[in-house]
Amino acid sequence: MHGLFGSKEMSRTPRGGHAARIPRHSHGWGDMLKYLQSRESLKVLDIGSTSSANINYLTGLGHSIYMANLVEEAAKPEWMTQNEEGDAVFDVDRFLASNMNFSGRSFDAVLLWDAVDYLPEALAGPVFSHIYNIMEPVGQMLCFFHVTLDPNARFCRYHLTGNDVVDMQQAGDYPLLHAYSNRKIENFLSGYSSYRFFLAKDGLREVIIVR
Repeated sequence: MHGLFGSKEMSRTPRGGHAARIPRHSHGWGDMLKYLQSRESLKVLDIGSTSSANINYLTGLGHSIYMANLVEEAAKPEWMTQNEEGDAVFDVDRFLASNMNFSGRSFDAVLLWDAVDYLPEALAGPVFSHIYNIMEPVGQMLCFFHVTLDPNARFCRYHLTGNDVVDMQQAGDYPLLHAYSNRKIENFLSGYSSYRFFLAKDGLREVIIVR
C-alpha cells in the first residue's frame, strides 16, 4: 500500500509493544541527507516500514513523501500463483502493478533500506528496474544489503535523524531471505549511472545509487 503523507496506511507494530530503538551510524544516510538538505521540493519514496517521525522530518525539509512497504505486502500469500508446469511462483507483474503504481509520478530520492533482502528473489531485479523507471535523472537511492544470512537479523524500521545516524527498531517478524554478493548487487544496478559502496562494521553494505 502506498500514498502521500496523510494516508492511514502504516506498518504493523511488532507483537509485545514498541521495540527499542538502536542508533546506527550510516555513511549512506549521511550522504543522502546532504542531498536532501541541498535541494528543495523533492519527491521522496520510502520503501520500508516508515514512521510519523520520518514523515514529519522529510516534510519539514520541504519535501513530499510517498510510501510503499513492499516487505509487508510481499509476505501475503495472495501473490503466489502457478506457472505452466504447475510450480508455485511469485506473480511479479501483478505485485508491481498493485504496489508500485504511483500514477505517473517520478521520484528524486528513494529510501530502499534493506527491503530487497526480505523480498522473494524473483522480485528483487524487477524492483530495481521498476525504481529506475520511476526515478528522475540523477535522482539518488539509498540501499542496505546484508553481508551474511544472519538468522538473528530482524526486519527494522529506520528512523531518520539530522546527522549520519539512523535509529533501528524492529518492525515485524519477516525472515531475512537473502545475502546477495557484490556481483549480484552490481547486476541489479547495471542500468544505473553510478553507485558507491560503504561497508559498515555491523555487516551491512550500504550503497548510494545515482539514476
